[in-house]
Amino acid sequence: MSLIAVHGGLTEPVNCTIPSTKLPEMKEKAAGLIKLPVSDADLSTVYRFGDGGLSPLTGPMDEKTYNRVLDESVIEHGGKLYAWTIPLALPLTSELAKQISSSGETDVAVVNSSGETVAVLTVSSVFPWDKEKYLKSVYLTERTDHPGGDMVLNQDADKTHLAGGEIKVFPQIKNPAFGKYVLSPADVRRLLDTKDWQRVVAFQTRNPLHRAHEYALVYGLEELLRQGHNAGACLNPLVGETKGDDVNAEIRMRTYEALITDRSLGEGDSDAELWKKVGGSVPDRVILLGLDIKMFYGGPKEAVMHAIYRQNFGFTDLIIGRKHADAPYADGTAIWGDFDAQEIFNNLNGDLRIKPLKVGFAAYYESAGRVDLMENHKDEKPVFISGKDVRKTLLEGQEVDPRIMRPSTSKILAAAMKM
Repeated sequence: MSLIAVHGGLTEPVNCTIPSTKLPEMKEKAAGLIKLPVSDADLSTVYRFGDGGLSPLTGPMDEKTYNRVLDESVIEHGGKLYAWTIPLALPLTSELAKQISSSGETDVAVVNSSGETVAVLTVSSVFPWDKEKYLKSVYLTERTDHPGGDMVLNQDADKTHLAGGEIKVFPQIKNPAFGKYVLSPADVRRLLDTKDWQRVVAFQTRNPLHRAHEYALVYGLEELLRQGHNAGACLNPLVGETKGDDVNAEIRMRTYEALITDRSLGEGDSDAELWKKVGGSVPDRVILLGLDIKMFYGGPKEAVMHAIYRQNFGFTDLIIGRKHADAPYADGTAIWGDFDAQEIFNNLNGDLRIKPLKVGFAAYYESAGRVDLMENHKDEKPVFISGKDVRKTLLEGQEVDPRIMRPSTSKILAAAMKM
C-alpha cells in the first residue's frame, strides 16, 4: 500500500519504457526514422518520461501544455489542476523542425550524444521556442546572466524549436559503479512498502556532505519522529548531469555510502533523548537512492519540480532548505531571496500531495559542541571554513576539520583529488 498517490491522481506511475519483448522490433523501426538528438542533460528527462518519474506526463509537452505551465504553473489531468512549474519539451533546430513537419511522418528516433537511439517519439506538436518567455517565467527574472540563461542561450543556442508528443523509451543502462542505487519509481515504492514507515522524507544534494548540510536530513527525520510518525529518510543525491564544478557522481556516491555503513551519519548532532525513545540511531532509518534528473538551477520553481519527482517515487516529504536549487547571477549576487524556495509551496495553483519540510541553515557551534540551526545561535559565531580552504586541504591530502566534514568523506575526496 503506497504512502502517497502518484502526481496527477494516478494509482501507479506511468510506464513508457519499452518491454524487452518489443525491443528488437522498436530498434528496427527506429533505424529508419528521422533522428532527434538530445543533450546529456535532457537525456535524463527522456528516461524519467520512460520510468514514470514525470507522471502523469507520457512524453514531452505539446505547445498548449507547455505554455500553460509558463503562464499558470499547472498541468491539467483528468479534469483537475496539478502543480507543475518548469515545462518540459525536447529542443531542436529549425532545420530539423522543418524536416519533421514536412516529412508527413509522426515518429522520430530520439538519439543521445553518441548517436544511439534511446526512444521513439510520436510527435504531436512542433513549435517555436520563446526563450525569453521561458527564462522569465522559470527563473523569475529578466536578467539572463545565470546558469539557466547559459543553458538556454549558449548551450542550446542552435535550438529554436521544441517538440512534444507521446514517447516510448528504451531501458536506461545502469552505471556499473552505483546503478544499484538508481531505481524506478515503481521499484522505490515497492522498497518503501517493505518498511513499516508512515512517512518518508527525501533529502536532495548534488555535493559531498558537510556536517552542516547533513544536519538538514537529520533535522527533517527527527521532526517527523517528534510529530509521532514512524518515519524514515532517503538520502537522495542527484546523479545526472550537473555543473562542471560539482564532484562527479561516482565519488559522491562513495562518500554517501560510507556515511551510512560506518554509521557516522548524524553522529554527535542528533537528538540523543529522542533516539533513546524511538530506539536505534539515524543510519537505521536512512536509505540511499540516487536520482538521475536534469538540474535547471532554477531556485523556487525547481524546488516544486523536485517535490513532484519525489512524490512520484513514493516519498511523503521533501526537505526544502533555504536557497534550494539556488545559483547566483554571474556577478555573484542572488537571484532569489533565501526563503523563496520554501514560500513558493504556500502559493501553488494546483494539487501537490508531498509536503515540504522546511529547514534553515546550520553550522557547528562550540557552545553546543555540535551542529545546530543558525536561528538558535543568533549572537554566536559558528565554526566556518571557506570552500577554497576545504579544497586546498583536500588537495594536500589532508582531512578537513571534523567539525566541518566527516573523516570518511574527507578521505574519499582527498584520495580522488590526488588521482
